[in-house]
Amino acid sequence: MPLRAVVKGVGHYLPARVVPNAEFEASLDTTDEWIRSRSGIERRHFAAEGEGTADMGAAAARAALENAGLVAGDIDAIIVATATPDLTFPSTATMVQQRLGMTSGFAFDVQAVCAGFIYALSNANALIVSGQAQRVLVIGAETFTRLLDWTDRATCVLFGDGAGALILEAQEGDGTSADRGILATDLHSDGSYRDLLYVDGGTSTGLTGHLKMEGREVFRHAVEKLAQTAQTAVAKAGLAEEDITWVVPHQANIRIIQATAKKLDVPMEKVIVTVQDHGNTSAASIPLALSVGSAEGKLKAGDVVVVEAIGGGLAWGAAAIRW
Repeated sequence: MPLRAVVKGVGHYLPARVVPNAEFEASLDTTDEWIRSRSGIERRHFAAEGEGTADMGAAAARAALENAGLVAGDIDAIIVATATPDLTFPSTATMVQQRLGMTSGFAFDVQAVCAGFIYALSNANALIVSGQAQRVLVIGAETFTRLLDWTDRATCVLFGDGAGALILEAQEGDGTSADRGILATDLHSDGSYRDLLYVDGGTSTGLTGHLKMEGREVFRHAVEKLAQTAQTAVAKAGLAEEDITWVVPHQANIRIIQATAKKLDVPMEKVIVTVQDHGNTSAASIPLALSVGSAEGKLKAGDVVVVEAIGGGLAWGAAAIRW
């Protein structure tokens, strides 16, 4: 019997500080209405001084473990998707492992910026279906606000901090699209688009740097590539677009979310949207939205859930999951 990577639990964490759009009006030439109309964002959370990516990732992991009815010792591997690690090394995943009290298993990071969670999910799926792990904790965690230029109103109002986590467990399936678990994944990247979305610093430069973005071009590529990768993942799963119960997109911008849903011919009533409350939390946004959707009772066993994201690189991808 083939193995499937089945969702066992979800959880998330958001920092205590909530920053409404109005807070930017004192320092930037912007307004609450301007931000809402262009992004759909109403508020976001900022990490506290001394609060790091590993702290938030561990908090989301604990919530997912509780949701799954598991303890840290039940986990074989941790994969953390992040573009904002606390240290150059060791990996954030090993730091989360330590915070959870795990002394066995293995842990590593994946860096594909906003698409990071999809890449991590694909890696976790491969570990499970190949028999290398029984249970994998997949986390997206970001302190993205520490990469922002607070004088750039086009970017600094869009992002927030947070973490989301999902636990995958190996279960036997029949090898059909009726199985629960990850049915298909689809990954892409194209480094020729690097200058559309990047940070102008890094370890070898000696500078942390700030986020730089060509908003209009990113929007154009996002809508086209997200719809295409979602369609491919659904087809790989042996399903049709009408089989989709929920789309859970990367929460970057409500206009991108709406335009992608239209291309997929999916009504917005079938799209889980959290961008208004959390802003763009990069790799954390999809697991965060999955956790919120689950807590609200939207995601039910047997639902076909499509997750899709695009980020700097450009890197993009999607996964089709039967919940």
